[in-house]
Amino acid sequence: MSLVLDPAAQDLLFREARTANAFTDEPVTDEQVQAIYDLVKYGPTAFNQTPLRITLVRSPEARERLVPHLAEGNRAKTASAPLVAILSADNEFHEELPHLFPAAPQIKDVFFTERPVRENAAGLNAALQAAYFIVGVRAAGLAAGPMTGFDFEGVRKEFLDDDHTPLMIVNIGRPGPDAWYPRSPRLEFEQVVTTV
Repeated sequence: MSLVLDPAAQDLLFREARTANAFTDEPVTDEQVQAIYDLVKYGPTAFNQTPLRITLVRSPEARERLVPHLAEGNRAKTASAPLVAILSADNEFHEELPHLFPAAPQIKDVFFTERPVRENAAGLNAALQAAYFIVGVRAAGLAAGPMTGFDFEGVRKEFLDDDHTPLMIVNIGRPGPDAWYPRSPRLEFEQVVTTV
């Protein structure tokens, strides 16, 4: 059985897409970011939690505050990327559940009254949304450079608050010269799928 999605779109989103390590200086517009969000917001999360929050780092001043928190190998590419997004999990997502999950508006008080439960749920579901976001960046014809090599607590203190947990930083833009490392191997179907 073949996939329904056009092969060119499959290539754009997966087979030919890579993590970018260098970018051109072509700007990424607010309209592009809005289009990405308007697409990926439909990805599923448990109880429609949608705990992902996106902090866009655009100004030179904000970039200067961010770069020192990155691992040494991530600093230059982040300093030169046209747009940087800090993706975080909102641990108070449950306050939006009466609106986001109208089929059971009481769900916030049934399952999510305790902070550790919310943090676990927010982390898992925001990570799902972060993956959707990366695919959305690709769908916009842009390259994403997601990274977890940074001081999480430093980034949280500098850009977020105690109710938000940073997940990853994503550099976004058009790929520049030598943007790609060689494609790394992937596991084969038989290595990851078990039928019981």
